[in-house]
Amino acid sequence: MSVDVKYSTEATATGGGRDGTTALANGELTITMTPPKELGGSGKGHNPEELFALGYSACFLGAMRAAAAKQKLGTVPDDAKVTANVGIGPRDDGGFGIAVELKVELPGVDKEVAQKMVDAGHFVCPYSHATKGNIDVTLTLV
Repeated sequence: MSVDVKYSTEATATGGGRDGTTALANGELTITMTPPKELGGSGKGHNPEELFALGYSACFLGAMRAAAAKQKLGTVPDDAKVTANVGIGPRDDGGFGIAVELKVELPGVDKEVAQKMVDAGHFVCPYSHATKGNIDVTLTLV
């Protein structure tokens, strides 16, 4: 599969990775990274799972809007929400893995149409495509 890249960004992590800083090359954002308390850290900064949750939820909502319009499923309401719950823990075979639950709220949209919007968004979203077969992703329409 090839990708016709239209946009790219760059970030650099320094220090201990999960216990250091990460910054965008354009200087717009620098984040102090610390492991969460549950993984032995202080929890007084941010972690990659938080950043992944932010990105995935935003990307998925945008993908749903685009896919719903293209497939003429209707309009995703302005008060729609996608909440990403990203968990991390040890894998059965060693190392660590992550799991994701996306909770999608589409107020005022018929449940059958809403499910079609969610499915279409999941197909189009590059985060969903990247995680396919690698990460357990649960989609929950609330």
